[in-house]
Amino acid sequence: MRNKRRRRPIRRTALIVAGAVVVGIAVVGGAVNAVTMAAHPAAGTATAVAFVAATSSASIPSAPAHTPTVTTREETVPEPVPFEHASVEDSSMAQGETVVTTPGRNGERTRTYRVTLIDGVESTRELVSDVVTTEPVTEVTAVGTYVEPAAPAAPDPPAAAGDCDPNYADACVPIASDVDCAGGSGNGPAYFDGVARVVGRDIYKLDGDGDGWACNGSR
Repeated sequence: MRNKRRRRPIRRTALIVAGAVVVGIAVVGGAVNAVTMAAHPAAGTATAVAFVAATSSASIPSAPAHTPTVTTREETVPEPVPFEHASVEDSSMAQGETVVTTPGRNGERTRTYRVTLIDGVESTRELVSDVVTTEPVTEVTAVGTYVEPAAPAAPDPPAAAGDCDPNYADACVPIASDVDCAGGSGNGPAYFDGVARVVGRDIYKLDGDGDGWACNGSR
């Protein structure tokens, strides 16, 4: 009777052979690739770069989006307040003369701003307060207004005998550029102290009431 052969060892041998074949193919493939890179460096380099790029794009995650940093601070800025000018008339000083009686002085104000910064760079500036911390002092200048009065004109000398105006009688009314009744509101330069009758033309207008007598209404 013929003995039957066992087949299990054959299957194991077949698996071992198949594995050896696969390893051989991998080795041969690697060798072929090595030969290809040696024969064609540029092609091999391009293939390696493409492989690395594909691997990098697939394995490296993208960087997260930048979130800006927003901060605020208060900034105080002092500023000058210019003084004003004023003038007053002073009758004790000659006209045209000026003297500074109160020197001017600038004041100071303080302005506070709220400053917003994005990543350390100023973005906006908002005024939150404006306070005058020191009041300015107004400069005062005195301006002279005094004008020395002109010296009065010398009166006409009194009329000598025979120098009486013939338009008047019963008293001597002097002959002058103008004659006013003494004690009246006239400004001369000559004055008549008395009462005279108008016999001609009242050239000095001494008969204010028209009754024919000069200076009778001034007493």
